[in-house]
Amino acid sequence: MLIVLVGAVPKYHIDQEGIPASRAELAKHIHFASNFTSIVTEWYLIDQETYKVSLASSLFFAGLLIGNITFGPLSDKLGRKPVYISGLFFDVIFGYVTALAPNYDVFAVSRFFVGIVNGGMALVSFVLTQEYVGKSFWSFTASSLQGQPPDGQDKTGHFLLLVALGSLTNLTFAVGIAVYALLGYCIREWRYLAFVSNTPGVFFLLLSFMLPESPRWLYAQGKTAEAEYVLQYIALGNGKERLNLKLKPSAGTLRKAESSSGILNLVQQPVLRWRTILLMYIWYVCSFVYYGLTLNAGELRGNLYLNVALSGLVEVPAFPLCMFFIEKSWSGRRKTMTCFLTFAGLACVFSMFLPTNAGLLLGPTMLALCGKMMVSAAFNILYIYTSELYPTVLRNAGLGVCSMSCRFGGILAPFVPSMKSLSPSVPFVVFGITGLSAGFLTLLLPETLNKPIAESTEDLQSPRYQVLKNEEAEQSS
Repeated sequence: MLIVLVGAVPKYHIDQEGIPASRAELAKHIHFASNFTSIVTEWYLIDQETYKVSLASSLFFAGLLIGNITFGPLSDKLGRKPVYISGLFFDVIFGYVTALAPNYDVFAVSRFFVGIVNGGMALVSFVLTQEYVGKSFWSFTASSLQGQPPDGQDKTGHFLLLVALGSLTNLTFAVGIAVYALLGYCIREWRYLAFVSNTPGVFFLLLSFMLPESPRWLYAQGKTAEAEYVLQYIALGNGKERLNLKLKPSAGTLRKAESSSGILNLVQQPVLRWRTILLMYIWYVCSFVYYGLTLNAGELRGNLYLNVALSGLVEVPAFPLCMFFIEKSWSGRRKTMTCFLTFAGLACVFSMFLPTNAGLLLGPTMLALCGKMMVSAAFNILYIYTSELYPTVLRNAGLGVCSMSCRFGGILAPFVPSMKSLSPSVPFVVFGITGLSAGFLTLLLPETLNKPIAESTEDLQSPRYQVLKNEEAEQSS
């Protein structure tokens, strides 16, 4: 969200005809009519230089892609805690480099490296959180990565808890956007805003040193004694008495052959190949539309800070909508996803027919916010729906490939708002058409509500699995 405010373009005028040849000459003739500063006002990123704002944002998303790919294997080899703390440390350092950047080149490069360490650190922290808790709770926090409820627990209740916990996590992101808008309203100097918004990272970095290493990673590496110590530490923190805990010896080996061939299996099986192609495009569209509308909040008419705050708060009702619809037999995952993506696309398309000078309730801004709410709901469902469409042995590989396509959507999204130079309605048309296409393509995927989750690729083709799937579908209806 940093680029939305520090890259905002205020109104300006040049007191001579034509654009001066040099930046120094331009500085003498350009006048910005605004009470805030940004990288645009400091480095005169206008006309032929406007693309640099979108480029800095795209570099951040490109960094996220690299961080997601590289930090996972590093955490498997070196441990969760050191990789997480290193990522958070460099996240803070490069965040301050952004605030103190002497020129645009340093600013853009710092955003790229912030993306790398931010994306990688966030991934490792998610895994670390899963591995701190017991297996029954792990199935909740893993956002359905295992696809199976704990023994003796109803599957419907299981997924309701999944969505509730996932929604709470995403809710902090939505509220964070609104808080950031308030922070930007109070701090109008872009360097101070970047500095202050980055400073909480120092606080969390210091707290992170108190975290223990993942006991599951220690056990998988054959460090049984250290894993026992961490489990004792967690038990004492939970108020339990000191336990006489003894783990069985672990070989400390990983099944590398299966993991390395996982991605190949996604394209070798016809059923999975088709699902993967569709899901990659749907993930791409969700990311493309979500981040595009989020970044476009700074381009909408009206108060900049109010638009950014509303862009975050409008996501809040999206989460209870998910919890309600995806567990209903008459809607399920597929129909709900289709409706949300279709409504998001229609909201963006219809915004081009509304007058730009209308008020908040009747103007394009309201439809853009409705589109943002719908695509947020679709994005939230997509994690669960994707995990249910892949068999257990290939679930991580499938989610990984889909996440990579998601990042490409984020890389391209910042450039779409700049297309308003062609026409104010062009960005919304682009978002609308892509959203509608993804919504219709979702209908080609199977429904997964109240149906058995495949454990292996053979299950997808076996007659027994098909019969069981049909019987459970009939019982649920």
